[in-house]
Amino acid sequence: MTNLDTKGQDPAANPESPNPKSHGPAPQFAVASAPSYARTLFLGPDGLRFGWGLAFYAVGFLILQRLLVDLAWSHDWGASGLWSSMLAEFASLLAAIIPSVVLARVEQRRWSAYGLPPSSLGGRLFCVGSLWGFASITILIFALSGFHAFSFGHVVLHGLRIWKFAAFWGVFFLLVGLFEEFLLRGYSQFTLARGIGFWPAALGLSCAFGLIHLKNEQEHWPGVLAAACIGLFFCLTLRRTGSLWFAVGFHASWDWGETFFYSVPDSGMTSPGHLLSSTLHGPTWLSGGGVGPEGSVLCFVVIALAWTLFAKVHRAPLKPTSGLNGPPSLPT
Repeated sequence: MTNLDTKGQDPAANPESPNPKSHGPAPQFAVASAPSYARTLFLGPDGLRFGWGLAFYAVGFLILQRLLVDLAWSHDWGASGLWSSMLAEFASLLAAIIPSVVLARVEQRRWSAYGLPPSSLGGRLFCVGSLWGFASITILIFALSGFHAFSFGHVVLHGLRIWKFAAFWGVFFLLVGLFEEFLLRGYSQFTLARGIGFWPAALGLSCAFGLIHLKNEQEHWPGVLAAACIGLFFCLTLRRTGSLWFAVGFHASWDWGETFFYSVPDSGMTSPGHLLSSTLHGPTWLSGGGVGPEGSVLCFVVIALAWTLFAKVHRAPLKPTSGLNGPPSLPT
């Protein structure tokens, strides 16, 4: 007997009619879009994983610094190598900045999230930090003088040479401040803090900052410890202001006052073109000896005073965020 459908038609005669014994067309499953293994390995929910970020940054910096610093010293600019030294500092600054610019694009962050918004150069934080830095080294020098560990001597530069060297060392130590602060408290601090927290990162990088000074001539462990403590103070200023500009100003004016204005060794290095024929004398633990004032126990007192006063003036830390595609701020 012929099987007819409800309209009296034979389904076999109409090939377009659905087969009543079938379950309809096969379902169309979407292809699963799982992230690639490489993406999972390198990227986390808030961008490039912090360990990879630090590794890429360190390798990029070391390669670029070697190439650019060698280039800076490839030409003899005369003047006892002072101009080559300035070019080398500028080269080191570029080597610290360029990898961070690349990584900021990879991580889709604003570069200013790493603590140095370019628009703030010469702004209020920088100027106030510069005043704090010069005041701090001045307090330390006068304390050494009060304990008969420092003598001012007499002025050894005259006329236009005073202003030339003052300007040269001003620019030089601005580059030093920018380079050292951004290298250890810019991208590195921001990225490491994403992984282990702000203060553990600050402690680790400040210790590294102190140890770096061991390469300086006549440096010793009190000076290394003092440099680490100063670095930790700079981390406090970063935490409370959300910017490195205060630290850059403080760093530059401290070094300028130490090297040029008061004419004492700076972390074991004595530079030409200083203003005075000053001398340090007495026991090394008090005067700092060949290291300079940073090797004196009085330096720790000045750092403690600066820390206490700054913490009172700037009480509230910046509210932390990731800085991802947003305004600059700090991770916890």
